[in-house]
Amino acid sequence: QVQVVESGGGLVQAGGSLRLSCAASGSIFSIKAMGWYRQAPEKQRELVAAISSDGSTNYADSVKGRFTIFRDNGKNTVYLQMNSLKPGDTAVYYCNAHIKGSWFDSGDSYWGQGTQVTVSS
Repeated sequence: QVQVVESGGGLVQAGGSLRLSCAASGSIFSIKAMGWYRQAPEKQRELVAAISSDGSTNYADSVKGRFTIFRDNGKNTVYLQMNSLKPGDTAVYYCNAHIKGSWFDSGDSYWGQGTQVTVSS
């Protein structure tokens, strides 16, 4: 069994900062990619940032220069540092991890339950 659990959301004023954390636990052989997605009301879920096992990163244009994704492989944890937050960043943020349970396993995608981020103007 694998669990992916996010934490760190909350309410912040525009211009403020938050750091989200996401920890994977359970039967884990390796974690290939980890990422953060967000979904605002009545909008589709979108990729915010992703990081591969070798540390390469990818960001949505809307967050480049403001958000930073990084991971601690020893703790199976990924973080999202969010600075200069805007009201448009308000959404439920979801963590995703592509996890292999064994050397033979091709891996599966696991989602966290989501954490609310609200940015007030």
